[in-house]
Amino acid sequence: MPAPAGKAIDASRSIAGAYTARLHTSLEAVLPLWLQCQANGTCSAHQLHAWVEGIVKRLMPEGAELLIVEVADAGTGEFKMLVPLMRRSRFGHRVIEWLSCGVCDYSAPLLSDRSQWTPQAAEAAWAAVRSVLPRADRIHITGIPRQVYEVANPLALLAIAQESSLITSGLVLDGDPETLIKRHGRPSFVKTYYKDWRRLERHGTVDMIEANTPALIELVFGALVEMRLKRFRQLGRFDLLAQPAVVEFYRNAALRGLSDGSVRIFGLRVGEDWVSVQYMLVRQGTLHALLIGMDLEVVPNASPGLGLMGELMVWGLRQGFDYFDLSVGSQPYKEQFGAVSSVLAKIDETPTPLGKGVAAVASLRDRAELFVRSHPRLLKTAQGVVRGLRRSKG
Repeated sequence: MPAPAGKAIDASRSIAGAYTARLHTSLEAVLPLWLQCQANGTCSAHQLHAWVEGIVKRLMPEGAELLIVEVADAGTGEFKMLVPLMRRSRFGHRVIEWLSCGVCDYSAPLLSDRSQWTPQAAEAAWAAVRSVLPRADRIHITGIPRQVYEVANPLALLAIAQESSLITSGLVLDGDPETLIKRHGRPSFVKTYYKDWRRLERHGTVDMIEANTPALIELVFGALVEMRLKRFRQLGRFDLLAQPAVVEFYRNAALRGLSDGSVRIFGLRVGEDWVSVQYMLVRQGTLHALLIGMDLEVVPNASPGLGLMGELMVWGLRQGFDYFDLSVGSQPYKEQFGAVSSVLAKIDETPTPLGKGVAAVASLRDRAELFVRSHPRLLKTAQGVVRGLRRSKG
């Protein structure tokens, strides 16, 4: 069992003479190593200490156990990586998963430097990690990118890593900012994009505003929450922002981001009306688009969300950013912007018969969801049924 919070289990051991692993159950125990990775190594925007600290404080389920594995070179003792995980009980089984709680798009260890990993080294490091993890019926890690800022993700190099149904997309920001959308976007999309922008301008003065003060963050973030909840109710879908703890997490992260610029919020205002809001993470020349909200009723027949996103791409290029991460999902607008997609990997280990059964059921559910989403009429019918059920409950 994991040690009490703030203590580390003395469970270091060597795997094939390559790496040792040590299990920690508090962020405080690894704070110097974490900050070392942020400053000099490889650390994604989704694994920054302030972001993960918010997850631990506000979003971890009751009874969940924090598991942070420190990996070092067995010969020299040199620190190599941190792997942030958690263990919790779900529907009668114990699962170890990434420390995400729904607010991390990507799963990647924090690396001490930018050295490239080999599959052999990744296998040895993962064996060391597994040796100190507590018992579980399933180890399930999703959202594994192939690279993190051009450094190979060791998790993606593992033989057990498989392609998932999740896709991530991004656009390289290059060339003249004034022609960025025209150069990358599909011709039909570009035409519609600028036509929608003219519709917005006919309604009133169009301004993109960064929420760079606490008061503006409260105002613009509040508009984002309102837009998303309204939109998702109309679509008959659930949004994480329906949970007060998640709203508080994102709000607090944005306020903390005022000091280091790691979190930024932009709003698109037409006249006196907010029509779209984008919540972003910023890291190593990349703008990570996380949450977007839009009001489609202020200016009919226009797409303010796409307008704001396009403006942010142009703004980012002018500011010196070189990549715009459009996050996880296969929405058509991403391809229309000219974004390039890649498939994320997953790890699904099932040490027990119970874990194997749970994984099999989950696989069937995923295949059924994929089938429904690949048939538009069936998807529309299913969404209509869900909306009807939610209205009847409301």
